Amino acid sequence: MMIGGFFDSHHAVWGEAERDWFADLLEETDVDIMAWAIGAQPVPERYQGAMMDELRRLDFIKVFK
Repeated sequence: MMIGGFFDSHHAVWGEAERDWFADLLEETDVDIMAWAIGAQPVPERYQGAMMDELRRLDFIKVFK
């Protein structure tokens, strides 16, 4: 939900560099991506930056009541 929600909310405005970053990220395990996103593990240098900052913000998942 987190990774897909991030993609759904942001991909329309991504350029080639952002799409490449996301494609590389998808090669990682979901458990690692989640750990980086919630701050349970340090983010590897190759994923640090604006895109990870956006992913960590977690304001893109819609919660329906």
